[in-house]
Amino acid sequence: MSEKKLFIDLDICAQRCEECVINCSYFYHPGNNGMYSLHEIITYALVCRKCEEPHCVNSCPQNALEKQRDNLIRRYYMRCVGCKSCVHACPYGTIYPEMVPYIASRCDLCLDRRQEKPLCQETCPYGAVEVKEIKADESLHLYEVGTTIVVHSTHWMRAKA
Repeated sequence: MSEKKLFIDLDICAQRCEECVINCSYFYHPGNNGMYSLHEIITYALVCRKCEEPHCVNSCPQNALEKQRDNLIRRYYMRCVGCKSCVHACPYGTIYPEMVPYIASRCDLCLDRRQEKPLCQETCPYGAVEVKEIKADESLHLYEVGTTIVVHSTHWMRAKA
């Protein structure tokens, strides 16, 4: 039996939404909208090469970047001084300062509430967000982000990155 994951269809988001109207039950999101932090994390996760020894993390003089257990890079909001040393250190040119996700107030993915439909799924007018059993499959443009999110995006292909 598979574990349920948060599925986000970025193609639907890009084609139908000028502004995200999804509501979020996560208490710490100002304006009650956690989708923006998820889009930030997902966008970065798709372009980051997840280096074995990340030069961006090693180059940061403030220890603002950290490689997480899921191999994603996170930026600590209060430590980052905007020096852009991570941008210069990335050998692939995939790091842009505005893309590295801040760790402050990010979506909790409703991990403790997976038995019921999360508010984001209920309030998305286009069905772009859903909690379901799904696996990554590059031939279907389904990419795993960390261990609890699967993203559909035809705009990005791993082979071309």
